[in-house]
Amino acid sequence: MLCTDGQQLLRQVLHPEASRKNLVLPDTFFSFYDLRREFHVQHPSTRLARDLTVATMAQELGLETDATEDDFGVWEVKTMVAVILHLLEGPNDQLFSKPEVIKQKYETGPCKAEVVDSETVVRARGLPWQSSDQDVARFFKGLNIARGGVALCLNAQGRRNGEALIRFVDSEQRDLALQRHKHHMGVRYIEVYKATGEEFVKIAGGTSLEVARFLSREDQVILRLRGLPFSAGPADVLDFLGPECPVTGGADGLLFVRHPDGRPTGDAFALFACEELAQAALRRHKGMLGKRYIELFRSTAAEVQQVLNRYASSPLLPTLTAPLLPIPFPMVAGTGRDCVRLRGLPYTATIEDILSFLGEAAADIRPHGVHMVLNQQGRPSGDAFIQMTSAERALAASQRCHKKVMKERYVEVVPCSTEEMSRVLMGGTLGRSGMSPPPCKLPCLSPPAYATFQATPTLIPTETAALYPSSALLPAARVPAAPTPIAYYPGPATQLYMNYTAYYPSPPVSPTTVGYLTTPPAALASAPTSVLSQPGALVRMQGVPYTAGMKDLLSVFQAYQLAPDDYTSLMPVGDPPRTVLQAPKEWVCL
Repeated sequence: MLCTDGQQLLRQVLHPEASRKNLVLPDTFFSFYDLRREFHVQHPSTRLARDLTVATMAQELGLETDATEDDFGVWEVKTMVAVILHLLEGPNDQLFSKPEVIKQKYETGPCKAEVVDSETVVRARGLPWQSSDQDVARFFKGLNIARGGVALCLNAQGRRNGEALIRFVDSEQRDLALQRHKHHMGVRYIEVYKATGEEFVKIAGGTSLEVARFLSREDQVILRLRGLPFSAGPADVLDFLGPECPVTGGADGLLFVRHPDGRPTGDAFALFACEELAQAALRRHKGMLGKRYIELFRSTAAEVQQVLNRYASSPLLPTLTAPLLPIPFPMVAGTGRDCVRLRGLPYTATIEDILSFLGEAAADIRPHGVHMVLNQQGRPSGDAFIQMTSAERALAASQRCHKKVMKERYVEVVPCSTEEMSRVLMGGTLGRSGMSPPPCKLPCLSPPAYATFQATPTLIPTETAALYPSSALLPAARVPAAPTPIAYYPGPATQLYMNYTAYYPSPPVSPTTVGYLTTPPAALASAPTSVLSQPGALVRMQGVPYTAGMKDLLSVFQAYQLAPDDYTSLMPVGDPPRTVLQAPKEWVCL
């Protein structure tokens, strides 16, 4: 049995280095006695165990050490032996009765509904996106991770975002894990921070009986299959994997991910009894099932729960008709610097934190005047804009709060104008060199003549004329139902902006599903009512095949109540002299 001076050498040096060099250590190195802890049990009135050294322990016991020994290692071993013999002579029979254990392998399993101590959880950031829970456990080799204690975080699209929450068996293991901050996994350095038990339960916890039943089998390797045909069933997946890599329990070892209405998402999870079978299944990565290639990669119990919870909690379509864009508080464009910009905020900062940071200046904020800037992934960017009641109040707030500290970070507070704020909220940049336009500026969607839906010459292909009656194909002239047009089309000198950056507290907007501001920001000031509140909706279709026709577009919107006489609302966006029924690069649907 080993006896060491503390745990650092075994847990933080020997085991990580052996794992990095693919060396197998004998069982002797997986259990040991910590002399510092045993000494503290015998002498609890002394300093903390982690602050003890061999010299201080010998001094506390009054032992004489050989000061003539030149080799420090030999001297330390001799002194440790003397301390151990002295402790064994004492009356305490609890000494050296319970060795410290280092887990040889990470145990997978579901996270049950229990209270998780925040002193045992860390957050690892910067992980390779293809890393699995076993890779994370290998990074923390030598430390005891709780069963099912690795929870890989997913982004809004259900893909891994390079972060993980790790739960250890006790706070001492957590403190050792924090010392691995900026250690390397391959060529990437990993950041390790403290986290809370609530964050871990939010990611790894789950109450679904279906998930609990699927994960009830212990010591199973989980793989995730993505891109399955919607018609694929358990038999199809088992045939795809083949007899050389059987799934544990056959069809019972498969879990298909479905929308709340029961439709498949194309994802599934599979259980395998051992690592060898999982490796054989991974060799089927990007194999063909029908006409689709299937992606296979390692997964975790926490990822299973995250994916199932996400699809179970978010309906495909809202029950009530929602507006295309959240309607922000109207902002009157102007050059007066009656706003302040906060730069360098902590990513965890909330509106309450900002109000507390501003102090007395918070009383001068306009209603709905706090705007948190999100990045294209829907996360806080560290910036925020505050609309003040006047330019004087904005200047006073910036002078009073500039470079004050919020959560160990100093925050820059600078005055700016409403126009500058609007540009940044729409995706532009505002730096010391000046203001640049949003990167998502788009050319005018269509000429102004389309605003009144006037009839245009049409060239009807033969196959289209055979499918629809002529009355449905000919565009009908329309008159707007209200004085303000449903969709405003800027003139040739203006451009249309994409709302990449969401107003707080609107939900983050995915970069792949972006709404369009159909009215330029300056027009909101002069309009008696918000144009966005008018009836109608604007949808833009990108990536439409060049061969797509009217029939294909109508089939896409078949379940969305497109009126039969609304065919003229399908307007092509592309090179203008295209006609309505020619195949453009993009379509706009009203």
